Amino acid sequence: MLRWLTAVALVAVAIVGNGNAAEARRNVVLFVTDDQSPDTGCYGNPFIKTPNIDRLAAEGVRLDHAFCTTASCSASRSVILSGMFNHANAQYGHQHSYHHFASYDGVKSLPVRLEAAGYRTARIGKYHVAPESVYKFETVLPGNARNPVQMADNCEKFLKSEDKRPFFLYFCTADPHRGGGTVESDRYKPNAFGNKGATGYPGVKEVTYRRDEVQVPPFLPDTPTCRAELAQYAQSCSRIDQGVGRLVEQLKASGHWDNTVLIYTADHGMAFPGGKTTVYEGGMRVPMVVRSPDIQQGSGVCNAMVSLVDLVPTILDAAGSLPEKLPADLHGRSFYRVLNEQDPKGWDMVRASHTFHEITMYYPMRVIRTRKYKLIWNIAHGLPYPFASDLWDAPTWQEIYKQGPDAYYGKRTVHNYIHRAKFELYDLEADPDEVVNLAEEKLHAAVLEELKLKLKEFQKQTKDPWLLKWDYE
Repeated sequence: MLRWLTAVALVAVAIVGNGNAAEARRNVVLFVTDDQSPDTGCYGNPFIKTPNIDRLAAEGVRLDHAFCTTASCSASRSVILSGMFNHANAQYGHQHSYHHFASYDGVKSLPVRLEAAGYRTARIGKYHVAPESVYKFETVLPGNARNPVQMADNCEKFLKSEDKRPFFLYFCTADPHRGGGTVESDRYKPNAFGNKGATGYPGVKEVTYRRDEVQVPPFLPDTPTCRAELAQYAQSCSRIDQGVGRLVEQLKASGHWDNTVLIYTADHGMAFPGGKTTVYEGGMRVPMVVRSPDIQQGSGVCNAMVSLVDLVPTILDAAGSLPEKLPADLHGRSFYRVLNEQDPKGWDMVRASHTFHEITMYYPMRVIRTRKYKLIWNIAHGLPYPFASDLWDAPTWQEIYKQGPDAYYGKRTVHNYIHRAKFELYDLEADPDEVVNLAEEKLHAAVLEELKLKLKEFQKQTKDPWLLKWDYE
């Protein structure tokens, strides 16, 4: 592995020495979807049709243990673009409307770092962070974020530019974010997950699904209502896949494919209670597929535990712009150099930090997640768990909620979903659905204390303001 990296570096140095520095440096495309769990064919979902994403994985590497740090849109995107946990960059929740969260003015973002390193930068689709002076891109491309095929076509001029600098393209869909709607037999009214029924989107061949063919994850109830929602979610995921396919076509047509790193991921898990806004597996787990000219062979799987806070150093590494010593304002690390290893050493833990979603949703949580255990600290555990407005209105939730506090929503009762313990400790090997809380069991007291220490150290390292809550209140 080190021999291979050294060879790549020597080739790059030789090319730079010949005066063709722009050609030696990798272009980078970061493709981020909105509220998507690892629901693609390459991740083992048997019914969602995603041939283009599957092909990307076949030519590159699939990371099976990728996580967000906070399952909230603006907060997560600030982590993606800053390389900092959002408790440190101050994007505690949603940027838009009266929520009005924004990062500190002094945050140095990925596009700013890359521009300083000689890259041209562009974004298209969902943005959802602030201020724009911090998350500044040279070029803003137009496009309907619900139509990733159109978005890809609108990148053509940027990709075919005569500007010889390497480029960074930040490509963000609004799919499969839910938009409301009510159940009607097997389908939703148009726009439940951005789907437009018979009218569709220009250039998109809509793929529809029946509720009897979908796969229901364990944290959701297996009901006709839930299956109808999942069918609509799946349709939106297939629309994303067509955008991936068209974007690859544009990269090939512009002559950039052989020198481009493409990373496909999501801001957090699917928009259902138990997923989005939670730090349970349904909220934290995301897809992560990397296609790179530096990957030795395709169809690979890398079992490193990585998170979205690692993206900035990883992309800087791919771009040849990662400092030898990471600056203190980067909280992650590059996984670019371990992508050719199936089981790299030292990649066995991720951390998570959530505070808000909407302004009305204060519920800070901190997480240490290892291969075997997950510790969740519900800092405001005395409060009932708050709901995002779209999740509260979700027919799947409302149907179960109306049955009373003892009704089961997936593996939990309604009461246990809303009212949570101060600490939640799960043995994920024995209990992957996170049902049995071991925090009060004497047999796991040593594990609990060990993970608490790791949690405190994480907070100290990242200057978490909520560190004081261990001794206050």
